Amino acid sequence: MTPGINAAKEAKIEFRVHEYEHDPAAESYGGEAAEKLGVSEDRVFKTLVVDFGVKDLAVAVLPVSTMLNLKQMAKALGVKKATMADAADVERSTGYVLGGVSPLGQKKRLKTVIDASAREFETIHVSAGRRGLEIELGPNDLAKLTNAVFADIGR
Repeated sequence: MTPGINAAKEAKIEFRVHEYEHDPAAESYGGEAAEKLGVSEDRVFKTLVVDFGVKDLAVAVLPVSTMLNLKQMAKALGVKKATMADAADVERSTGYVLGGVSPLGQKKRLKTVIDASAREFETIHVSAGRRGLEIELGPNDLAKLTNAVFADIGR
């Protein structure tokens, strides 16, 4: 079990765990998950961490089929500017390795923004906290567990 799966269990929400054989040579962790699970890239969401101040971090959860719009992310956070966070800061604050960062069960709870497109689906897939492991859950459940807001942050 990962902290992400444990967080979903403790919250007593409905979810499913999907596991696949991770290929270290894969170009995109999210793209690989979508392909191996046979799910549209619009329903598989990646977890990115941004820096919006001096080591002030926040989480962006958006479809692997889109790119993060940093201006829209900053707007959703109510700040002037957001940049991609340093890898070491991401791993230190979340407790996860890159490619396996889950929006659930992070060491330090970070502000979270989920792309509004998630609401189009009954369930979405996010990392369960390890490469090759995804958790499928409702977008509103994810928002509730992470205290997230929904905003248009993809392009």
